[in-house]
Amino acid sequence: MELDLNLGQYLLIGALGLVAGVINMMAGGGSNLILPVLMVFGIPADIANGTNRVGVFMQSVSGVFGFHKAKRLPTEDLPAIIWPTMVGGLIGALCASFAPVAVLKPLLLLTMLGVAALVAFNPNLLVHAHGVEPVRVADRPNARLALIVVGMYGGFVQAATGFILLPVLAGLLRYDLVRANALKVCCTLGFTLVALTIFISRGQVMWDVGLVLAVCSAIGARLGVKTAIKLKQETLRKILFVMTLVAVVLALFG
Repeated sequence: MELDLNLGQYLLIGALGLVAGVINMMAGGGSNLILPVLMVFGIPADIANGTNRVGVFMQSVSGVFGFHKAKRLPTEDLPAIIWPTMVGGLIGALCASFAPVAVLKPLLLLTMLGVAALVAFNPNLLVHAHGVEPVRVADRPNARLALIVVGMYGGFVQAATGFILLPVLAGLLRYDLVRANALKVCCTLGFTLVALTIFISRGQVMWDVGLVLAVCSAIGARLGVKTAIKLKQETLRKILFVMTLVAVVLALFG
């Protein structure tokens, strides 16, 4: 589609992409900043949803390399963690891609609000185990189901996926919060690749906006990784909680 955005709008999108890349490496909720703004700028909900994935994909690539370089990315059970989210992502993206635009916009906003509020008002979802060995997915089948469901949500809307991925990775599978963040980024990369392929094939990507998001989000992700690996776990947990509250406000008034 053709839409005339001015320089100021592109600069705002780039700035939000940078911020989203940072906070998605530490907690989540970056898409809660971007999706409402894209829709306010006149981009239809289905196009905004697809375009946002370009930035998410590039920030995820940047984040995975950053966590791997810092030796904070556990790989022992990585395939078993990623594939369920990719299956779910395929289902969710197909639902979002074919949903009527008139239905999709309020559904996106309500879903973003619901997930953000769930975590904001249930702090126990953020509790993770300290000083214990991680559990393999094969030894905890309910984790596989949870990953599929999270992938479905991520494929559908993306926004705030980290808020429900982290309790699965840190709570059910018992990874410390930094490594859980690294795994979260890997999962996001997997289901975003699936979702983005669908949105591209359906012509639901504005490439000029998507490329601005891609460049700025990738830069933000590298900065976010460097910050995340230096922070204490309790500090990361507080950041996650604050970003959840921000997501609730944005979903309500965005």
